[in-house]
Amino acid sequence: MKTLTKSSSLISFFFSLLIAGSVFAALYGRPAVKVFLVGTVERNHQPLTLEKAGLLNPGEILQWTIKSQNDGNAPAHHYKTIGEIPPGTSYVIGSARAEGNVGVVYSIDGGQSFEAKPMIDQKQPDGSVRKVAAPASSYTHVRYEWNDPLSEGKQVSAFYKVRVK
Repeated sequence: MKTLTKSSSLISFFFSLLIAGSVFAALYGRPAVKVFLVGTVERNHQPLTLEKAGLLNPGEILQWTIKSQNDGNAPAHHYKTIGEIPPGTSYVIGSARAEGNVGVVYSIDGGQSFEAKPMIDQKQPDGSVRKVAAPASSYTHVRYEWNDPLSEGKQVSAFYKVRVK
């Protein structure tokens, strides 16, 4: 009987936590951001989704659109989203843009670190090493960091372009 009482007490305690958590979420809300990714390529002056475009040709420019929509009942603070530079493509320098008050940073190491202007070491003829801007071909990710919260029921879009190698 003592074990049954102990089990009942634990169940009651966890059930109370569950209810308290649900009440907290209902009172204070929480964001629920859904992210959609769409790729397009321009052919004959018409944008085509990648599904309709079929095989891609070297030199073609793809535009990636990342749409983020907050379906929750609270704002998403410090919202960030990341776009990958697909293998077989290279980032088009200067093409990243987004709606709203946003900062853009880039990765050249597979998304491990991000910088506004990625730099690499370049060996000089005299043997010294200096930092230079990383080439577009070395970019692996682009990250958008919104300075304002993504309010409930709102959406933002971010864009970047890549060139097929």
